[in-house]
Amino acid sequence: MRETQAWVLHRGERQREGQTVPGALVEEAFSFADPGPDDVLAEPVYGCWEGNMGHALQRVPVDVCRLRREDKVVLGNAGVVRVVETGSAVTRVRPGDHCLVFCNAEADEHGYPLKVLAYDASRTMGLLARRTLLPQHVLIPIPANSRHSLRQWAAFSLRYITAWSNWRLAWGCFRLQVSESDCPVPFVVGWGGGVSYAQLRLARYAGCRVAMVASQEERLRHLESVGIIPLDRREFPDLNLDPARYASDAAYRQRYAQSEKQFLARVKEAGRGQDVSIFLDHIGGPLLQASLKALGREGVITSAGWKLGADLMDVSRSTECTKRHQHINTHYARFSEAVAAVGFAEEAGWLPPVDGERVYAWDEVPQLAREVEEGRVASYFPLYQVNPEQ
Repeated sequence: MRETQAWVLHRGERQREGQTVPGALVEEAFSFADPGPDDVLAEPVYGCWEGNMGHALQRVPVDVCRLRREDKVVLGNAGVVRVVETGSAVTRVRPGDHCLVFCNAEADEHGYPLKVLAYDASRTMGLLARRTLLPQHVLIPIPANSRHSLRQWAAFSLRYITAWSNWRLAWGCFRLQVSESDCPVPFVVGWGGGVSYAQLRLARYAGCRVAMVASQEERLRHLESVGIIPLDRREFPDLNLDPARYASDAAYRQRYAQSEKQFLARVKEAGRGQDVSIFLDHIGGPLLQASLKALGREGVITSAGWKLGADLMDVSRSTECTKRHQHINTHYARFSEAVAAVGFAEEAGWLPPVDGERVYAWDEVPQLAREVEEGRVASYFPLYQVNPEQ
Protein backbone atom coordinates (compact mmCIF):
# COMPACT_ATOMS: atom_id res chain seq x y z
CA MET A 1 0.00 0.00 0.00
CA ARG A 2 1.01 3.62 -0.57
CA GLU A 3 0.04 6.66 1.43
CA THR A 4 -0.23 10.33 0.51
CA GLN A 5 -1.73 13.56 1.79
CA ALA A 6 -5.04 14.40 0.16
CA TRP A 7 -8.19 16.48 0.32
CA VAL A 8 -10.80 13.77 0.94
CA LEU A 9 -14.59 13.69 0.57
CA HIS A 10 -16.22 11.38 3.11
CA ARG A 11 -19.48 9.53 2.75
CA GLY A 12 -22.42 11.70 3.84
CA GLU A 13 -25.16 11.06 6.34
CA ARG A 14 -28.87 11.55 5.60
CA GLN A 15 -30.75 14.34 7.27
CA ARG A 16 -34.27 13.82 8.64
CA GLU A 17 -35.96 15.61 5.76
CA GLY A 18 -34.38 13.20 3.32
CA GLN A 19 -31.60 15.47 2.09
CA THR A 20 -27.90 14.65 2.31
CA VAL A 21 -25.38 16.76 4.13
CA PRO A 22 -23.32 18.85 1.69
CA GLY A 23 -19.77 17.54 1.56
CA ALA A 24 -16.68 19.10 3.06
CA LEU A 25 -13.13 18.37 1.98
CA VAL A 26 -10.91 17.07 4.77
CA GLU A 27 -7.11 17.14 4.54
CA GLU A 28 -5.76 13.82 5.77
CA ALA A 29 -3.57 10.83 4.96
CA PHE A 30 -5.04 8.66 2.22
CA SER A 31 -3.97 5.08 1.46
CA PHE A 32 -4.11 3.48 -1.98
CA ALA A 33 -2.87 0.32 -3.68
CA ASP A 34 0.58 -0.19 -5.14
CA PRO A 35 0.70 0.39 -8.92
CA GLY A 36 -0.35 -2.60 -11.01
CA PRO A 37 1.10 -3.51 -14.43
CA ASP A 38 -1.04 -0.91 -16.27
CA ASP A 39 -0.90 1.77 -13.59
CA VAL A 40 1.05 4.99 -13.22
CA LEU A 41 2.07 6.68 -9.99
CA ALA A 42 1.98 10.43 -10.62
CA GLU A 43 2.37 13.77 -8.90
CA PRO A 44 -0.41 16.22 -9.79
CA VAL A 45 1.00 19.63 -10.69
CA TYR A 46 -2.05 21.75 -11.55
CA GLY A 47 -5.71 20.85 -11.33
CA CYS A 48 -8.76 22.65 -12.74
CA TRP A 49 -11.89 22.84 -10.63
CA GLU A 50 -14.74 21.31 -12.61
CA GLY A 51 -18.51 21.25 -12.24
CA ASN A 52 -18.59 17.58 -11.29
CA MET A 53 -16.46 18.38 -8.24
CA GLY A 54 -19.06 20.84 -7.04
CA HIS A 55 -21.79 18.27 -7.73
CA ALA A 56 -19.88 15.77 -5.60
CA LEU A 57 -19.53 18.19 -2.70
CA GLN A 58 -23.22 19.15 -2.86
CA ARG A 59 -24.13 15.48 -3.32
CA VAL A 60 -26.31 16.40 -6.28
CA PRO A 61 -27.63 14.37 -8.00
CA VAL A 62 -25.97 11.60 -5.93
CA ASP A 63 -23.57 10.98 -3.07
CA VAL A 64 -20.66 9.62 -5.12
CA CYS A 65 -19.23 7.82 -2.07
CA ARG A 66 -22.49 5.87 -1.69
CA LEU A 67 -22.70 5.33 -5.44
CA ARG A 68 -19.20 3.89 -5.45
CA ARG A 69 -19.77 2.01 -2.17
CA GLU A 70 -16.68 3.64 -0.73
CA ASP A 71 -16.32 5.50 2.56
CA LYS A 72 -14.19 8.26 1.04
CA VAL A 73 -12.96 9.45 -2.35
CA VAL A 74 -10.34 11.80 -3.78
CA LEU A 75 -11.86 14.11 -6.39
CA GLY A 76 -10.21 16.01 -9.24
CA ASN A 77 -10.38 14.75 -12.82
CA ALA A 78 -8.91 17.64 -14.80
CA GLY A 79 -5.34 18.82 -14.82
CA VAL A 80 -1.70 18.00 -15.45
CA VAL A 81 0.43 15.39 -13.70
CA ARG A 82 4.10 14.44 -13.70
CA VAL A 83 4.78 10.69 -14.04
CA VAL A 84 6.83 9.27 -11.15
CA GLU A 85 6.63 5.51 -11.59
CA THR A 86 5.13 3.16 -14.19
CA GLY A 87 3.87 -0.42 -14.07
CA SER A 88 5.53 -3.20 -16.06
CA ALA A 89 2.97 -3.06 -18.91
CA VAL A 90 2.89 0.73 -19.30
CA THR A 91 3.98 1.86 -22.78
CA ARG A 92 2.22 5.21 -23.22
CA VAL A 93 4.25 7.31 -20.77
CA ARG A 94 7.59 7.33 -18.98
CA PRO A 95 8.81 8.70 -15.64
CA GLY A 96 9.32 12.44 -15.91
CA ASP A 97 6.63 12.95 -18.57
CA HIS A 98 4.05 15.67 -18.08
CA CYS A 99 0.60 14.45 -19.08
CA LEU A 100 -2.89 15.84 -19.11
CA VAL A 101 -5.63 13.76 -17.54
CA PHE A 102 -8.21 12.24 -19.89
CA CYS A 103 -10.98 11.34 -17.46
CA ASN A 104 -12.80 8.68 -19.51
CA ALA A 105 -12.32 5.90 -16.92
CA GLU A 106 -14.80 3.34 -18.29
CA ALA A 107 -15.88 3.40 -21.94
CA ASP A 108 -18.51 1.63 -24.05
CA GLU A 109 -17.70 -0.53 -27.06
CA HIS A 110 -17.22 2.56 -29.22
CA GLY A 111 -14.91 4.30 -26.76
CA TYR A 112 -17.38 6.86 -25.40
CA PRO A 113 -17.44 7.33 -21.62
CA LEU A 114 -19.69 5.41 -19.27
CA LYS A 115 -18.05 6.47 -16.02
CA VAL A 116 -15.71 9.31 -15.14
CA LEU A 117 -12.43 9.14 -13.29
CA ALA A 118 -12.52 10.43 -9.70
CA TYR A 119 -16.28 10.85 -9.85
CA ASP A 120 -18.60 7.87 -10.46
CA ALA A 121 -15.93 5.32 -11.50
CA SER A 122 -15.22 3.07 -8.53
CA ARG A 123 -11.71 2.60 -7.17
CA THR A 124 -10.35 5.65 -8.97
CA MET A 125 -8.67 8.65 -7.41
CA GLY A 126 -8.09 12.15 -8.67
CA LEU A 127 -5.74 15.08 -8.40
CA LEU A 128 -6.59 16.42 -4.93
CA ALA A 129 -3.68 14.39 -3.60
CA ARG A 130 0.07 14.93 -3.45
CA ARG A 131 0.46 11.63 -5.29
CA THR A 132 -2.17 9.73 -7.20
CA LEU A 133 -2.63 6.36 -8.91
CA LEU A 134 -3.91 6.43 -12.49
CA PRO A 135 -4.42 3.81 -15.22
CA GLN A 136 -2.26 4.59 -18.24
CA HIS A 137 -5.27 4.94 -20.55
CA VAL A 138 -6.32 8.19 -18.82
CA LEU A 139 -3.05 9.96 -19.59
CA ILE A 140 -2.13 11.89 -22.74
CA PRO A 141 1.47 13.14 -22.92
CA ILE A 142 1.75 16.87 -23.45
CA PRO A 143 3.48 17.53 -26.80
CA ALA A 144 7.25 17.59 -26.48
CA ASN A 145 8.64 21.12 -26.13
CA SER A 146 5.12 22.53 -26.11
CA ARG A 147 5.00 26.30 -26.53
CA HIS A 148 2.04 26.39 -24.13
CA SER A 149 2.17 26.39 -20.34
CA LEU A 150 1.26 23.57 -17.96
CA ARG A 151 -1.43 25.85 -16.54
CA GLN A 152 -3.05 26.12 -19.96
CA TRP A 153 -2.96 22.37 -20.48
CA ALA A 154 -4.44 21.79 -17.02
CA ALA A 155 -7.37 24.09 -17.85
CA PHE A 156 -7.68 22.43 -21.28
CA SER A 157 -7.93 18.82 -20.12
CA LEU A 158 -11.66 18.46 -19.46
CA ARG A 159 -13.63 21.42 -20.80
CA TYR A 160 -11.75 21.83 -24.07
CA ILE A 161 -11.85 18.12 -24.84
CA THR A 162 -15.58 18.13 -24.06
CA ALA A 163 -15.95 21.15 -26.33
CA TRP A 164 -14.06 19.48 -29.18
CA SER A 165 -16.31 16.39 -29.23
CA ASN A 166 -19.55 18.33 -28.82
CA TRP A 167 -18.68 20.95 -31.43
CA ARG A 168 -17.52 18.31 -33.92
CA LEU A 169 -20.92 16.63 -33.82
CA ALA A 170 -22.99 19.84 -33.72
CA TRP A 171 -21.05 21.45 -36.60
CA GLY A 172 -21.22 18.31 -38.71
CA CYS A 173 -24.95 18.02 -38.12
CA PHE A 174 -25.55 21.64 -39.10
CA ARG A 175 -23.52 21.30 -42.28
CA LEU A 176 -25.39 18.12 -43.25
CA GLN A 177 -28.53 20.25 -43.57
CA VAL A 178 -27.14 23.67 -44.50
CA SER A 179 -24.23 23.93 -46.93
CA GLU A 180 -21.60 26.63 -46.99
CA SER A 181 -23.24 28.17 -50.06
CA ASP A 182 -26.57 28.24 -48.19
CA CYS A 183 -25.05 29.91 -45.12
CA PRO A 184 -21.43 31.07 -45.50
CA VAL A 185 -21.28 32.70 -42.04
CA PRO A 186 -23.31 30.78 -39.45
CA PHE A 187 -24.27 32.56 -36.23
CA VAL A 188 -23.37 30.68 -33.03
CA VAL A 189 -24.46 31.68 -29.52
CA GLY A 190 -23.59 30.16 -26.16
CA TRP A 191 -24.60 30.55 -22.56
CA GLY A 192 -21.60 31.43 -20.38
CA GLY A 193 -19.18 28.73 -19.28
CA GLY A 194 -15.80 27.20 -20.08
CA VAL A 195 -17.10 24.61 -22.55
CA SER A 196 -19.13 27.22 -24.46
CA TYR A 197 -16.12 29.55 -24.49
CA ALA A 198 -13.93 26.82 -26.01
CA GLN A 199 -16.58 25.97 -28.60
CA LEU A 200 -17.04 29.58 -29.63
CA ARG A 201 -13.31 29.81 -30.24
CA LEU A 202 -13.64 26.76 -32.51
CA ALA A 203 -16.61 28.41 -34.24
CA ARG A 204 -14.42 31.44 -34.92
CA TYR A 205 -11.85 29.17 -36.60
CA ALA A 206 -14.74 27.84 -38.76
CA GLY A 207 -15.63 31.39 -39.88
CA CYS A 208 -18.75 31.85 -37.75
CA ARG A 209 -20.11 34.98 -36.14
CA VAL A 210 -20.21 34.26 -32.41
CA ALA A 211 -21.79 35.65 -29.24
CA MET A 212 -21.80 34.59 -25.61
CA VAL A 213 -23.92 35.42 -22.57
CA ALA A 214 -22.09 36.42 -19.39
CA SER A 215 -22.87 38.51 -16.31
CA GLN A 216 -19.52 39.57 -14.85
CA GLU A 217 -17.83 42.73 -16.14
CA GLU A 218 -14.43 41.06 -16.37
CA ARG A 219 -15.81 38.24 -18.49
CA LEU A 220 -17.76 40.59 -20.76
CA ARG A 221 -14.63 42.66 -21.41
CA HIS A 222 -12.57 39.56 -22.14
CA LEU A 223 -15.13 38.16 -24.58
CA GLU A 224 -15.06 41.36 -26.59
CA SER A 225 -11.25 41.34 -26.63
CA VAL A 226 -11.15 37.91 -28.33
CA GLY A 227 -13.82 38.62 -30.96
CA ILE A 228 -16.82 37.13 -29.16
CA ILE A 229 -19.85 39.44 -29.01
CA PRO A 230 -20.75 39.84 -25.31
CA LEU A 231 -24.40 39.60 -24.26
CA ASP A 232 -24.97 40.93 -20.75
CA ARG A 233 -27.04 38.43 -18.77
CA ARG A 234 -28.12 41.18 -16.36
CA GLU A 235 -30.30 42.75 -19.08
CA PHE A 236 -32.77 39.83 -18.83
CA PRO A 237 -32.70 38.85 -15.13
CA ASP A 238 -35.97 36.90 -15.03
CA LEU A 239 -35.26 34.54 -17.91
CA ASN A 240 -35.03 31.33 -15.84
CA LEU A 241 -38.37 29.66 -16.54
CA ASP A 242 -40.37 27.95 -13.79
CA PRO A 243 -43.36 26.43 -15.65
CA ALA A 244 -45.54 26.02 -12.55
CA ARG A 245 -44.94 29.57 -11.39
CA TYR A 246 -45.42 30.87 -14.93
CA ALA A 247 -48.87 29.29 -14.99
CA SER A 248 -49.96 30.56 -11.56
CA ASP A 249 -48.21 33.91 -10.97
CA ALA A 250 -49.22 36.75 -13.29
CA ALA A 251 -46.51 39.16 -12.08
CA TYR A 252 -43.81 36.52 -12.58
CA ARG A 253 -45.24 35.68 -16.01
CA GLN A 254 -44.97 39.33 -17.03
CA ARG A 255 -41.38 39.62 -15.77
CA TYR A 256 -40.38 36.45 -17.58
CA ALA A 257 -41.99 37.59 -20.83
CA GLN A 258 -40.18 40.92 -20.65
CA SER A 259 -36.82 39.23 -20.04
CA GLU A 260 -37.40 36.78 -22.87
CA LYS A 261 -38.34 39.60 -25.24
CA GLN A 262 -35.17 41.51 -24.29
CA PHE A 263 -33.04 38.41 -24.70
CA LEU A 264 -34.38 37.63 -28.17
CA ALA A 265 -33.91 41.26 -29.23
CA ARG A 266 -30.28 41.29 -28.05
CA VAL A 267 -29.56 38.00 -29.83
CA LYS A 268 -31.14 39.28 -33.04
CA GLU A 269 -29.08 42.47 -32.77
CA ALA A 270 -25.86 40.51 -32.21
CA GLY A 271 -26.64 38.37 -35.26
CA ARG A 272 -27.40 41.46 -37.38
CA GLY A 273 -30.87 40.11 -38.02
CA GLN A 274 -29.73 36.53 -38.56
CA ASP A 275 -31.27 33.72 -36.52
CA VAL A 276 -29.01 31.46 -34.48
CA SER A 277 -27.52 28.56 -36.43
CA ILE A 278 -26.09 26.67 -33.45
CA PHE A 279 -27.02 27.35 -29.82
CA LEU A 280 -24.61 26.04 -27.17
CA ASP A 281 -26.77 25.24 -24.14
CA HIS A 282 -24.93 23.59 -21.25
CA ILE A 283 -27.36 25.12 -18.72
CA GLY A 284 -30.52 23.11 -19.27
CA GLY A 285 -34.22 23.29 -18.49
CA PRO A 286 -34.87 26.88 -17.30
CA LEU A 287 -33.35 28.40 -20.44
CA LEU A 288 -34.47 25.88 -23.05
CA GLN A 289 -37.58 27.73 -24.19
CA ALA A 290 -35.67 30.96 -24.81
CA SER A 291 -32.85 29.10 -26.57
CA LEU A 292 -35.26 27.32 -28.92
CA LYS A 293 -37.06 30.57 -29.74
CA ALA A 294 -33.74 32.14 -30.75
CA LEU A 295 -32.79 29.14 -32.89
CA GLY A 296 -33.38 29.49 -36.61
CA ARG A 297 -34.75 26.91 -39.02
CA GLU A 298 -32.46 23.93 -39.58
CA GLY A 299 -30.63 25.06 -36.45
CA VAL A 300 -28.82 22.91 -33.91
CA ILE A 301 -29.13 23.11 -30.14
CA THR A 302 -26.29 21.27 -28.49
CA SER A 303 -25.39 20.25 -24.97
CA ALA A 304 -22.67 18.37 -23.12
CA GLY A 305 -24.28 18.58 -19.69
CA TRP A 306 -26.43 20.79 -17.54
CA LYS A 307 -26.04 23.29 -14.76
CA LEU A 308 -29.54 24.34 -13.73
CA GLY A 309 -31.88 21.71 -15.14
CA ALA A 310 -31.25 18.14 -16.26
CA ASP A 311 -34.85 17.35 -17.16
CA LEU A 312 -36.36 19.03 -20.21
CA MET A 313 -40.12 19.44 -20.25
CA ASP A 314 -42.77 20.74 -22.64
CA VAL A 315 -40.77 20.51 -25.86
CA SER A 316 -43.14 20.58 -28.83
CA ARG A 317 -42.02 17.72 -31.02
CA SER A 318 -44.17 18.92 -33.91
CA THR A 319 -42.56 22.37 -33.79
CA GLU A 320 -39.06 20.95 -33.59
CA CYS A 321 -39.72 18.61 -36.52
CA THR A 322 -41.29 21.34 -38.62
CA LYS A 323 -38.33 23.64 -38.00
CA ARG A 324 -35.89 20.75 -38.57
CA HIS A 325 -34.15 21.56 -35.30
CA GLN A 326 -31.48 19.06 -34.32
CA HIS A 327 -30.83 18.34 -30.64
CA ILE A 328 -27.28 17.15 -29.94
CA ASN A 329 -26.26 15.59 -26.62
CA THR A 330 -22.74 14.41 -25.79
CA HIS A 331 -20.79 13.39 -22.72
CA TYR A 332 -17.04 14.16 -22.70
CA ALA A 333 -15.18 12.35 -25.53
CA ARG A 334 -13.38 9.25 -26.73
CA PHE A 335 -9.62 8.92 -26.81
CA SER A 336 -9.13 9.60 -30.52
CA GLU A 337 -11.04 12.88 -30.17
CA ALA A 338 -8.92 13.92 -27.20
CA VAL A 339 -5.70 13.24 -29.10
CA ALA A 340 -6.99 15.24 -32.09
CA ALA A 341 -7.99 18.11 -29.79
CA VAL A 342 -4.51 18.19 -28.22
CA GLY A 343 -2.85 18.21 -31.63
CA PHE A 344 -5.03 21.04 -32.89
CA ALA A 345 -4.50 23.02 -29.69
CA GLU A 346 -0.72 22.79 -29.90
CA GLU A 347 -0.69 23.87 -33.55
CA ALA A 348 -3.37 26.58 -33.48
CA GLY A 349 -2.99 27.88 -29.93
CA TRP A 350 -6.54 26.86 -29.02
CA LEU A 351 -6.07 26.80 -25.25
CA PRO A 352 -7.56 28.65 -22.29
CA PRO A 353 -6.12 32.11 -21.57
CA VAL A 354 -5.20 31.38 -17.94
CA ASP A 355 -1.59 32.53 -17.68
CA GLY A 356 -1.48 35.46 -15.30
CA GLU A 357 -4.68 34.44 -13.52
CA ARG A 358 -4.78 33.44 -9.87
CA VAL A 359 -3.83 29.86 -9.03
CA TYR A 360 -5.09 28.63 -5.66
CA ALA A 361 -2.51 27.01 -3.39
CA TRP A 362 -2.90 23.55 -1.87
CA ASP A 363 -4.20 24.86 1.43
CA GLU A 364 -6.66 27.15 -0.39
CA VAL A 365 -8.57 24.32 -2.08
CA PRO A 366 -11.60 24.49 0.28
CA GLN A 367 -11.69 28.25 -0.28
CA LEU A 368 -11.70 27.67 -4.04
CA ALA A 369 -14.61 25.24 -3.68
CA ARG A 370 -16.62 27.81 -1.69
CA GLU A 371 -15.89 30.70 -4.04
CA VAL A 372 -16.85 28.67 -7.11
CA GLU A 373 -20.11 27.62 -5.46
CA GLU A 374 -20.87 31.24 -4.53
CA GLY A 375 -20.08 32.52 -8.03
CA ARG A 376 -17.15 34.63 -6.85
CA VAL A 377 -14.54 33.23 -9.27
CA ALA A 378 -14.25 35.24 -12.48
CA SER A 379 -12.25 32.66 -14.43
CA TYR A 380 -13.99 29.99 -16.48
CA PHE A 381 -11.04 27.74 -15.58
CA PRO A 382 -10.28 27.96 -11.83
CA LEU A 383 -6.85 26.42 -11.19
CA TYR A 384 -5.23 25.01 -8.07
CA GLN A 385 -1.62 23.84 -7.58
CA VAL A 386 -0.72 20.58 -5.87
CA ASN A 387 3.04 20.20 -6.46
CA PRO A 388 5.67 22.56 -7.94
CA GLU A 389 6.35 22.46 -11.67
CA GLN A 390 10.05 21.61 -11.13
